[in-house]
Amino acid sequence: MDSPSSAEYWSEVETWPRDRIAEFQLAALRRQLAYVGANSAYYKAAWAGIGFEPGDLRSLDDLRSLPVVRKADYVADLAERGPWGSMLAVHPEDVARVHFSSGTTSSPAPVCWTRQDLDRWADLYARFAYSQGVRRTDVYQALFGFAWFVGGLGVTAAYTKIGCTVIPGGSGDTERQIDVMARYGTTAVSGTPSFMLHLAETAERLGRPVTGNRVRRIQVGGEPGGGIPETRALIEERWDAKVFDGYGSLEFQPIAWECERQAGGHFAEDFVHAEVVDAETGAPVPDGSPGVLVLTHLDKQASPFVRWWTGDVVVRDPDPCACGRTHGRLRGGVLGRADDMLVVRGVNFFPSSVESLVRSTPGATGEYLIVIDEDVVDRATGYLTGVKVRLETEDGAAESAVDRLAHAIRAELTVRAVVEPVPSGSLARSTHKAKRLVREI
Repeated sequence: MDSPSSAEYWSEVETWPRDRIAEFQLAALRRQLAYVGANSAYYKAAWAGIGFEPGDLRSLDDLRSLPVVRKADYVADLAERGPWGSMLAVHPEDVARVHFSSGTTSSPAPVCWTRQDLDRWADLYARFAYSQGVRRTDVYQALFGFAWFVGGLGVTAAYTKIGCTVIPGGSGDTERQIDVMARYGTTAVSGTPSFMLHLAETAERLGRPVTGNRVRRIQVGGEPGGGIPETRALIEERWDAKVFDGYGSLEFQPIAWECERQAGGHFAEDFVHAEVVDAETGAPVPDGSPGVLVLTHLDKQASPFVRWWTGDVVVRDPDPCACGRTHGRLRGGVLGRADDMLVVRGVNFFPSSVESLVRSTPGATGEYLIVIDEDVVDRATGYLTGVKVRLETEDGAAESAVDRLAHAIRAELTVRAVVEPVPSGSLARSTHKAKRLVREI
């Protein structure tokens, strides 16, 4: 679409009844599987090996008969059949753009788009930004990275589509970003939660607090934070603006973004089919229960993925949002990665649980690291015996902040806590994806 369907909604698809969404998904899935089976050598071989034909799909539940595909499978295929890999479903000459992964969980890997894929991507981003109240009168500053990373160009295309005045700032040159916001009256921005906090901290130090500018809408993504209430509240306080969580991955752009109600990211269920499954058994979990998100494209041409194992733990909420949109939502955003879960004497929790406690600790700057070292690892078994947090504290507040956080971790997570204070400004700030867990053993 090149314009919104109404003053409130970018597309009428957003308010379809649930039965119409299910009907659409089944028809779209049949078309997509037929396309993938005919054009992707990887899937054609994989499905032949289990005796599956795309025409065998009779219901959405039948999709579960297919194996999940993980990042390791994709990387292995690229290594054997590089540089494009056998999952590619178009001729390389038809690839209009290639983006690469950050290498967070494996070697950087390419994902491809055709021109039609790019148009679809921009339209979906525009749909989500419009749901957050962004309009053509906004001055928008893109603070996601542009080099290799998928975020910067995606938001630039989307906000341009809405009709905003777009400033592609990128994720560096902090002081210039602050100056441009003030000079040109920026009203909406996107960036990682850590970069938004870094900008606010820098502006305060320069005597130009961001609360004095015109930014009123902040869309965050690329790392946990927007879905953590304490982190969201901290960013909103420092910017005097509303913060909206946006979730996507290189393989699926986008997945789910919040609307103005800030009640969990909406899926675009006309673009993806979402399953939430048990991390160990792969069996579906009931709505409202945590599980790993597994996604399937419904209309991707260049790099289509079928039952892609995101590794992200989420809770799906099927109920319509108060905004009137009917597509499923992610309650609380991404809770963590299945492979990042910490287990301390039988207690399971994600690093995001520690972040929420850090952000609400008086005397702490909000910057921290979770450290795995000999202080919290049993030498005989290698198991964790507690959680260690390297906590950045404000001047004169180290002792009280350490005591408060240690007590909060013991009370809320029921595990032993070792809190190591470090001076304000001593931990590295991130302009891209903040690394919160380090191993020093």
